[in-house]
Amino acid sequence: MPTHPNPYKIGLDRNPANYTPLSPLSFLDWAADVYPQQLAVIHGPLRRTWAQVRERSRRLASVLAARDIGEGDTVAVVLPNTPPMIEAHFGVPLTGAVLNTLNTRVDPGTIAFILQHGGAKVLITDREFSAAVAPALERLREQGGTVPFIVDVDDPVYDGPGDRIGQIEYEDWLAQGDPTFTGKLPDDEWDAIGLNYTSGTTGNPKGVVVHHRGAYLNAVNNVLSWHLPRHPVYLWTLPMFHCNGWCFPWTLPAVAGVNVCLRRVEAGAILSAIREHGVTHYCGAPIVHSMLINAPDALKAGITHRVKAMVAGASPPAAMIEGMQKLGFELTHVYGLTEVYGPAAACAPQPDWAERDLAEQAELNSRQGVRYQLQQGLTVLDPQTMQEVPADGQTLGEVMFKGNITMKGYLKNPAATAEAFAGGWFHTGDLGVRYPDGYVKLKDRAKDIIISGGENVSSIEVEDVLYKHPAVMVCAVVAKPDPKWGETPLAFVELKDGARATAEEIIAFCREHLAGFKCPKEIRFETVPKTSTGKIQKHLLRKQVGSAGAI
Repeated sequence: MPTHPNPYKIGLDRNPANYTPLSPLSFLDWAADVYPQQLAVIHGPLRRTWAQVRERSRRLASVLAARDIGEGDTVAVVLPNTPPMIEAHFGVPLTGAVLNTLNTRVDPGTIAFILQHGGAKVLITDREFSAAVAPALERLREQGGTVPFIVDVDDPVYDGPGDRIGQIEYEDWLAQGDPTFTGKLPDDEWDAIGLNYTSGTTGNPKGVVVHHRGAYLNAVNNVLSWHLPRHPVYLWTLPMFHCNGWCFPWTLPAVAGVNVCLRRVEAGAILSAIREHGVTHYCGAPIVHSMLINAPDALKAGITHRVKAMVAGASPPAAMIEGMQKLGFELTHVYGLTEVYGPAAACAPQPDWAERDLAEQAELNSRQGVRYQLQQGLTVLDPQTMQEVPADGQTLGEVMFKGNITMKGYLKNPAATAEAFAGGWFHTGDLGVRYPDGYVKLKDRAKDIIISGGENVSSIEVEDVLYKHPAVMVCAVVAKPDPKWGETPLAFVELKDGARATAEEIIAFCREHLAGFKCPKEIRFETVPKTSTGKIQKHLLRKQVGSAGAI
């Protein structure tokens, strides 16, 4: 190592001319400065430009600042995919405060816990959700908690039930704001920009804190990994409350794209929006794509342009990937968690994959893939030794991330933060394998592996086969306690509309594609419980059958 002074560190310091902390807020100014009249938002009959989005976001920031909201404060929102939700992603952090987006389908007790734990000083809520928010606020009052200042959103597109419960309506509040209020970028890009609560399966959810730097980098990664062009037309099928919409509220101004808002995720509404607005891109969990695949042909009529779709959540079954290709939609498979800002890995296609037959292409594309370009690491490690497992496509380990697109930690929970970052990697809790080409594939959540007669059975592998059955719409496989084998696979199945199949037929189908010990021993035809983002709630099914899941 050289012992002389490093000339590249002498008199070459950071200064305002050569360094600005990274923040996705800068993308809004870029879009409004470069493409001020470019269409930015479609919501029913409403149309807004990027200049108007910036003006409204600044108004929001100014009225928040007038209430002394700033650095270290939390602003919570209970909103669907509507214009105020887009504005919140810019207006709130422009004050230095942190945006806390709440799941619109959680119960009053969970809402009360999040508002109290996150310390929200302001709550912006759509009146559709007053039936859950109002009792949550009452619970806060009864418990002696701090009740935030409430702002109602009365969306003109919505004509359903719900009451105004706040001190002021959102549009009236914004009218008091200053459209020239600029706010400021963070002094430190490590400052928090978002607080997102995980959907806890037991106990209270954990508050994931994400920073400006990570949000900026993942917003750019969305462009890189999806080859986003300038001015894409993006349909909001993915809830913006989920991981800040995978950072896409910040991605779209970076490419001066169009936000097509959508209050409800329904096949007819999605396909109609794609046809009417020329939607080019959308994201969603596997259930969203399956919904479109199985929609009546009449709803799909008239869509002749190429649509790009992004899928994440559970490993998409090969049958679903094939179905999307037949529909004419180009699917990109991504993988991530709330703790890594949504997706931080993608199944990047190799040039020679196009030469394979459709089934093999689908199999290759069902893998979780490789790290995003701006994420430092993704691999599969033995959680005990922290060594990489062999790249043989067989040896199980825990999937782990590291790098800039990883949370700051869990709010007010140092023990959980330390556990998540043990050994210098973020532990996902997902089990997977590495392939010789470096790609990673999930095999299961650690708690979802079924141990039958000493053999590990991947519930995802069994589900992938079930989805190939022509009658199966949705399925979930969990462990059922068994006196002889310890555990055996139990499948919950929803059939497609008009389809018929017996349990015996489905089990026989599985035996054609799986080893005997992997096949379900029982099929239950029931509605499979799901979260609002389309994730299947296996913990409820495990509780129903009395299995805790392997740890």
